[in-house]
Amino acid sequence: MQRKRTWMGFLAILILSVLTACSNDEQAGDTDNPSDGNNAGEESATVTVFKSHMGKGTIPDSDDPHVQYVKEKIGVEYELITTPPGSEPAEYINLMIASEDFPDILRPIGGVEQTIINQGGALALDDLLPKYAPHVWERIPDEAWDIVRTASSDGKIYYVPQVYLVPSRAALLRQDWLDKIGMEMPQTLDEYKEMLIAFRDQDPNGNGKQDELPTTGREFGRWMDHLFSMFGVAMWEGYPEWDIYNGDINYAGTSENMKAAIAFIRELYEEDLLDNETFLNKGDVWQAKVNNNLVGSWYHLPANLRDKLAAMREEAPDAYVSGMPLPEVEGFDGFITQKSMGLPEWLIPTASEDNAANALKLLDFFYDPENADFIQYGIEGAQHEVVDGEKVLLPATDETPLPLGMLNFQTEESMDIRIDNSFPEEDQQMIKDIFDVATADARRIAGDGLPSTVYQGYPDIQSHKLFQEYLTKIVIGEWPLDKFDEFVEKWKQSGGEEVTKRVQEWYDKVEQ
Repeated sequence: MQRKRTWMGFLAILILSVLTACSNDEQAGDTDNPSDGNNAGEESATVTVFKSHMGKGTIPDSDDPHVQYVKEKIGVEYELITTPPGSEPAEYINLMIASEDFPDILRPIGGVEQTIINQGGALALDDLLPKYAPHVWERIPDEAWDIVRTASSDGKIYYVPQVYLVPSRAALLRQDWLDKIGMEMPQTLDEYKEMLIAFRDQDPNGNGKQDELPTTGREFGRWMDHLFSMFGVAMWEGYPEWDIYNGDINYAGTSENMKAAIAFIRELYEEDLLDNETFLNKGDVWQAKVNNNLVGSWYHLPANLRDKLAAMREEAPDAYVSGMPLPEVEGFDGFITQKSMGLPEWLIPTASEDNAANALKLLDFFYDPENADFIQYGIEGAQHEVVDGEKVLLPATDETPLPLGMLNFQTEESMDIRIDNSFPEEDQQMIKDIFDVATADARRIAGDGLPSTVYQGYPDIQSHKLFQEYLTKIVIGEWPLDKFDEFVEKWKQSGGEEVTKRVQEWYDKVEQ
């Protein structure tokens, strides 16, 4: 860990020197007006786009029909670059920036946008967006732009944010298991536990073995948010968030709600109702357990259920997934955490200012509603086929080119379209019903859009490492529940109090 901190510290210094040099180089010339890049009579421009976490498929080259279509429409060639297989995205992007290998537009990872912004390496977009990306500027709500402005000391817009107007995560339940044990959807915490006991003991997967995992999570307590959400804990994929507790915005990890949730989760662990390998499960192992008909209750992305359902049905043809309304817990108001706007999605480095107009023009293509059909279906034969006069999306493979995309703007209407185009007709209503349940339980948290600058100087607070250590050891019984109070004091003393002050200052600005 010490070597890693030293290495990351070296990277920060290297990034600072490179960004400063690039900023000085830019200031040496005329930078008031970025070049349009492809005025009439000029050849088309190329824009390099950095993204990570790509799905199945190959990187499309210059001759790809998808690339050519966009180029013909707006005179800009989309050149996709991404992380090499097996690399850690956050470290890769830091190395990419430190080596001065800047893309024209990038999707930030791990809070790197704040490093870039703070060192003058990000291009202010306030004047450029209305001119070169009017659809982006107009479709994203003013509230989102205001949140983005709070992320910089000068109040300018340095990145385009994500916008999710519908919840994207949900508490999921194997409805076919519930039917098999003859129980109704649980309404209270006690009923939820009774259901988990039945999942453990009554062989709902029908294989004659007591191998069912009533509920499960991943290492560090990730992706088990449903068990915290019942107690009104603001959680995002296993990370405590910031919300209103005792009248003020505070870290959910230190709340009494969290202590109560941990006590319940510890109880589940003791009784083999929570997968006892939860804190060992890597993502692929966790997913395999869900796919192999071993898990009854879990938390994830309903829009990504298609392939998981197909895997389940290889052994359980009647597999059916429902959204689980959060069971009521006396003394607590449960909710599904929703983060709707403000998270960084696209940033243009100052070093790429000369091509900024083209980068924004490319981004605007994907936000233009007139291009929605192409963005959804892509090229016939590559991303879709026509069946009985209707376009049908083809499943992604390792050999087919990745579809191009830059739009991260989700509404109820666009989610319905995604479901209709991604799932077989017989499963579409099932997925929509899950979203209806999640939407009813969802609530935007007070810390939605919180910039990572509040953690400056306190990386351990930002990483949640202290929380994860105490959570793990208390749940598995290595430490007593009373150690939670020790965690709260340690958290405050190690920077939590200072970070809380910064969060309160940010929240006051947002409220104004």
